[in-house]
Amino acid sequence: MNFIRTDIPDVVIVEPKVHGDERGYFVETFRQDKLEVFLGYKINFCQDNESKSSRGVLRGLHYQLHPAAQTKLVRVIKGKVLDVAVDIRKGSHTFGKHVAVELSEENKRQLLVPRGFAHGFVVLKDDTIFAYKVDNYYSPENDRGVAFDDDTLGIDWIVPKDELLLSGKDTKQPKLSETDDIFEYGVDYYND
Repeated sequence: MNFIRTDIPDVVIVEPKVHGDERGYFVETFRQDKLEVFLGYKINFCQDNESKSSRGVLRGLHYQLHPAAQTKLVRVIKGKVLDVAVDIRKGSHTFGKHVAVELSEENKRQLLVPRGFAHGFVVLKDDTIFAYKVDNYYSPENDRGVAFDDDTLGIDWIVPKDELLLSGKDTKQPKLSETDDIFEYGVDYYND
């Protein structure tokens, strides 16, 4: 596996090695030991999630507050998405900045989105299947979000706004500047 730090070093692209021949391919999609050595901290994924979506579906930007904050390792099984992680750690030099990475069944790339980041994706191809591991269980009372169209974030979702399909929840999220429900930079949200 190849691990690549992005412009926001805590957000990491994971490129697994694909072994293919005329029969198909084999890929090791997760190695906890290698990931922990690269990150320098322990990570224990406890829940796997999967969604299927049509082109234009936008899910996000979501996160959970501490003590239910989540690290996510996301990938596309079928189709293609633009995956986005936004730094919402107040005091960070990258606060409000984002990383956008195309994930697809072809490139097999994954994105590690750590605690302290809002996450979302837009589907670029019909019948896309998106999977993610999380290191904390879903917690409705700690579930939060940031407006996907917050101009201060500068996210180019690629799909025209009038073609986006959103949940009611995702159309009502506050701008980053309108919420205090975020993280503090420098706080260790992995150890209590």
